[in-house]
Amino acid sequence: MPRRAAVHTKGRASVLAALTATVLAATGSPAFAAPDADHSMNRAFARAAAKFDVPRDLLAAVGYGETRLDGHRGHPSQANGYGVMHLVSNPTNPTLERAAALTGEPLAHLRADTAANILGGAAVLRNYADKLGLDARERDDVNAWYPAVARYSGTTGPAAALYADTVYTFLTNGLYATVPGGEQISVTARPVSPQKGAFDTTDVRTQSADYPSALWVPADAHNFAVGRTAKIDKVIIHVTQGSYAGSISWFQNPTAEVSAHYVVRSSDGQITQMVRDSDTAYHARSQNSSALGIEHEGFIDDPSWFTDTMYRSSAALTKHLCDRYGIPKDRAHIIGHSEAPGNDHTDPGPYWDWNRYMQLVGGANGGGNSGEGLNFTVYETQRSGSTGPQVRAVQQLLSEQGYGVGAVDGSFGQATRNAVMAYQATHGLTTDGVAGHRTWTALLSAGPTTTLEQGDSGDGVKRLQRSLTAALGSTVGIDGTFGPATATAVRSYQTSRGLTADGIVGPGTWAALQAGH
Repeated sequence: MPRRAAVHTKGRASVLAALTATVLAATGSPAFAAPDADHSMNRAFARAAAKFDVPRDLLAAVGYGETRLDGHRGHPSQANGYGVMHLVSNPTNPTLERAAALTGEPLAHLRADTAANILGGAAVLRNYADKLGLDARERDDVNAWYPAVARYSGTTGPAAALYADTVYTFLTNGLYATVPGGEQISVTARPVSPQKGAFDTTDVRTQSADYPSALWVPADAHNFAVGRTAKIDKVIIHVTQGSYAGSISWFQNPTAEVSAHYVVRSSDGQITQMVRDSDTAYHARSQNSSALGIEHEGFIDDPSWFTDTMYRSSAALTKHLCDRYGIPKDRAHIIGHSEAPGNDHTDPGPYWDWNRYMQLVGGANGGGNSGEGLNFTVYETQRSGSTGPQVRAVQQLLSEQGYGVGAVDGSFGQATRNAVMAYQATHGLTTDGVAGHRTWTALLSAGPTTTLEQGDSGDGVKRLQRSLTAALGSTVGIDGTFGPATATAVRSYQTSRGLTADGIVGPGTWAALQAGH
């Protein structure tokens, strides 16, 4: 899916913001800390809930479902939605304008101020409850709010039921989230028995005919073309920049003019098919006629969405599609949206683990951030006019992180220089269009910040070893084994950068590497 904060072309409109939790309690009904009324978001939820007589935990669960309680610094979502409660301003779901009418708050305040945004979300939910005829006693019961929550999704039928079911799963299992700024928001687990009303008969269990493990919820007919004009020869990996149920909802919206064949949920790997394989989904411009598109719930700048369950479920789907249609299991035929010719999107972004994904698919890596094509004993400065395998590595890394370089051909031309400069500008590096050791270090270290220490092994260690080689300017053996030599290199790096020299690569060391230090 496209970049979160940008305005995009008609061919890739938006989805609602993030929905399914991966911070659900693991089992049972654990005890959660009480909300801290001294902090601003907890206070905002309490005040909004009291003013509009909406259960506080229900309000927080809806907000968590929409955005993981992250207002994304005021940037609009793909559906032109804003803030923690994802108040939307579009012709089919103008909840932002509705919130303004109900609260008297200016639109600009609802978009940018978290407390106002939460107040607006509560007002909209209460408005839906009033239209359902809920009285004061019923409003005190979270179970009575199910149809209002479904209405908040901005859609109807199975997509609305999937949305509401997810919110009630949060209430059942509880959640404990640390929001931007460090404040902690909790919802205590409790048994629920939602009163679904008209949704009692909604069928959200229809299975896909193409992939029996998937649910079937068809996209609106305006959002795809029946049939194909080319042979299926690739799978394109997307990230929704939003939620699972929200994506399903958006693909059912006749004004969206966008869709994908499959959508994968973060928390449990559930898959919904929305366009038949034999039809042409609108997801990758010029590649639509020959590609199958798989959307993954989440945001490209938040690796926590890319769960093990999601990777495994999606890889099983991709393997099935490759086997069924004779698609080679390599990185020339299983590509990211950012790699599709003629596209300007950045997904799946720097945190998508291509090597792991390709291993799960059972194919050849053919590149990617863990590929052997990135391994060098010295990372030399690359600039306009340079050619060779190290230029190709720079181009590959930039492409995988969403910076268009044109052809990955090993020739450092103007398109590559522009991509380097764009990358440098967004990472706080000197914007000179030259790939020196700092730019190399930032590019090579991009990815998950899982803690690594002596005795660990795997592709994360290889990524670390490449990064250290670039940062230190001396060779660190790239073998994927965190042995004594790598530990020494880590301590040397930490000492030279003013970090605690413990030889353990935690968030602080990763942050320094990813900043090109």
